[in-house]
Amino acid sequence: MALTPGTRLGVYEVTAQIGEGGMGQVFRARDTKLNRDVALKILPDPFASDSDRLTRFTREAQTLAALNHPNIAHIHGLEESGGITALVMELVEGEDLSQRIARGAIPLEEALPIAKQIAEALEAAHEQGIIHRDLKPANIKVRTDGTVKVLDFGLAKAIDPVSALSTDASQSPTLTSPAMTQMGMILGTAAYMAPEQAKGRAVDRRADIWAFGCVLYEMLNGKRAFGGEDVSDTLANVLKSEPDWTALPALMPIPIRRLLRRSVEKDRKRRLDSAAAARLEIDEAITAPATGEGVAPVVLAAPRWRRVLPWAVAAVAFIAAVTTLFLWVPWRKASPPAPLRVSAELGADVSLVIAEGASAPAGNAAVVSPDGSQLAFVARPHGGGAPRLYVRRLDQLTATPLAGTENAVGPFFSPDGQWLGFFGGGTLKKIAVTGGTPVTLADVTNARGGSWAEDETIVFSPGTQRGGSLWRVPAADGTAERLTTLAQGEGTHRWPQVLPGGRAVLYTVSAIVGDLTNAWLAVQPPAHRHSAYRPARRLLRPLSP
Repeated sequence: MALTPGTRLGVYEVTAQIGEGGMGQVFRARDTKLNRDVALKILPDPFASDSDRLTRFTREAQTLAALNHPNIAHIHGLEESGGITALVMELVEGEDLSQRIARGAIPLEEALPIAKQIAEALEAAHEQGIIHRDLKPANIKVRTDGTVKVLDFGLAKAIDPVSALSTDASQSPTLTSPAMTQMGMILGTAAYMAPEQAKGRAVDRRADIWAFGCVLYEMLNGKRAFGGEDVSDTLANVLKSEPDWTALPALMPIPIRRLLRRSVEKDRKRRLDSAAAARLEIDEAITAPATGEGVAPVVLAAPRWRRVLPWAVAAVAFIAAVTTLFLWVPWRKASPPAPLRVSAELGADVSLVIAEGASAPAGNAAVVSPDGSQLAFVARPHGGGAPRLYVRRLDQLTATPLAGTENAVGPFFSPDGQWLGFFGGGTLKKIAVTGGTPVTLADVTNARGGSWAEDETIVFSPGTQRGGSLWRVPAADGTAERLTTLAQGEGTHRWPQVLPGGRAVLYTVSAIVGDLTNAWLAVQPPAHRHSAYRPARRLLRPLSP
């Protein structure tokens, strides 16, 4: 029985077809009994002749109907008439996110409130044990008043579509299976599938978190996190590739960068495990959107006193400068600057790791970013476990552990504060301060310090390995090369520190490895990569023990 405008299905009168996909056709209809408009999702024909499948679907639909949340489209019931079975749902006016994204990336201030409502919908459903399984922009509508409605919650499991995979990765339905929860069957839409979903393995709420991260990425970038020419190509990218993080807006709140990276972790054990955690990250970004790049809350309209204030401050500064000039006398002895003491709580239930065993540490246990906004440190959780790297913004109360940095030592920041270099597992590595997978840069078996230069090279000391001299390696990954050469009477070069502006490298020279009785500081001017440094200049007399 074909449905056309004017067709009656029980008390519902069809007025127009409004959609079609892998899970059936969707019609706008009028409830003649309650005088309201509804959406009718007509189930695929095989349901009419498969009583077991229809029974299972009815059971799932009853569970979904129990969901009652302002950001979830409500299910009113089931209607059967003339061999047609339809799911009666709340009719949500407005465009879906796929239509909005088709016009371009969504500005951050508009995207975050949408993302927060999606997270709240997922949180409510997950608390009831219901997983969406097919979250994508086409299943998310934004009403004209800004309210977000997530559609088709749990229907990927309930409907069990029977059509073949489409060549359009954004709308591809799922593979058919007699039992949708069995392992070995793909369930979801290719462009938003979690890796475990793409492999046909059992899924939990973390599959929805992955899809949520993909949707948020697409909102902010205007392009999919994992694209492809067809379904197979898309699934291959889901399993093998990473999103293009450089394509995201440069001025992005750190909580959102952290949320995106943790949402699309391929290893679900390292993935963000709850929609509530996603919502908290978004709340933090909305209330305090500052980032390492210095983003501040946007002021839409500055009052008159704010426009005048800079000129007033400038005038006061000028008067103060003139007064200081008249009062200052060159023969007066300048007062030494007062010592600056910085105190910061770690922001985590951990113990700072200064050194492991009897061996000397590979560098500082705690470091502050160049702009003074972040603290990175190596600490051991009080509950037990290996020491690892933590990062805490000093304008926030808690520190965040960085997964994959177990047994890290000697952390140091990149000049822009967006990366951390560290040593661990016999290698030199780097990791984004927002988290992610650490990148190995060089083999270092006995590290003795590292420093990140503004020319995007890292100077490091492998200790007695590689002749005891300093080496450098491109921070973007490459081949390490020797930087210094031991002179006669020198046993090791270590603890390098690239001076501001890359003007020189300061480091410690010791005549005897492991003995600082006869050690001194040396400075060496820089040179272009692949060219030799000029000879080092000795700065200090031998240090006392």
